[in-house]
Amino acid sequence: MFTARCILGTSAKYLTSLPAQRQQIKLQNRMSTSLRPVAAVCQMTATPDKKANFSACKQLVEEAKGRGASMVFLPEAFDYIGSSREETLSLSESLTGDTISQYSLLARKLEVWLSLGGFHERGHNWESDRRIYNSHIIINDKGEIISVYRKSHLFDVELPEKGVSLKESAFTIPGPSLVSPVQTPIGKVGLGICYDLRFPELSLALQRQGADILTYPSAFTVATGAAHWEVLLRARAIETQCFVLAAAQVGRHHEKRTSYGHALAVDPWGEVLGDCGGEKPGMVLVEIDLEKVSSTRRNMPVQQHRRNTDFYQSLEKS
Repeated sequence: MFTARCILGTSAKYLTSLPAQRQQIKLQNRMSTSLRPVAAVCQMTATPDKKANFSACKQLVEEAKGRGASMVFLPEAFDYIGSSREETLSLSESLTGDTISQYSLLARKLEVWLSLGGFHERGHNWESDRRIYNSHIIINDKGEIISVYRKSHLFDVELPEKGVSLKESAFTIPGPSLVSPVQTPIGKVGLGICYDLRFPELSLALQRQGADILTYPSAFTVATGAAHWEVLLRARAIETQCFVLAAAQVGRHHEKRTSYGHALAVDPWGEVLGDCGGEKPGMVLVEIDLEKVSSTRRNMPVQQHRRNTDFYQSLEKS
């Protein structure tokens, strides 16, 4: 069984303070009354083996459901991480392929919502250009695809001093638009993916459309993760006054790639509620208290204090 390694905040304190069996009992008891919904934020180590990856994710989802989660968040590239451009493309599928069908069946069987944080989706012109989307898919507890967000900002970065060299645009199509926040059992969820985290305009746009929760499923490199991962997630939470849930890849995927891990849950004040660490697969379970969103925004009404768009563009026009 995967176990959580958590840095606890007040909203999550009872979830990891008990042995697993007692956690499940307490969660179930609280759910039978009027408890707040629980989200499971997961991390895993994907490889090019799609079958093994599904088995690992299925175990995480089953454990999360057994411990009271109503929605489970899986990271970017939950389906696989290829060792070459050719392998990455050859393993890709459409939304109607076997991989998403398996997850739809799993969601329906367990009656749980899924955030599938970054699926290698074959593009609309696959036969002619062999290019893919990086797609974040929300599946409801009936197994239905509710929303698909295709990653807007592609990771084309050369950091020779850090040993980082990736060009996502070599085979990935940037998504055409943002998608509206999705109403889920834990609140309204705004969708991003990994590198989108570095663009506050995206998170603010989702907040303006009613998001209570932002989610950034990721596969951060070790170098960029150690430098920027937590501070960016906390900044997005603080500036939007949303919960931020960030599932993550962790560890060595193959000889060419390793990920930072540290799947995080952050509250609207910027407090880290849970951290999965940087060594192995696991999850954090957090209560989503939407009153914390409301009270934070009420007590510090940042959005009401924001000036109109012309004000922030005034320097460009002068």
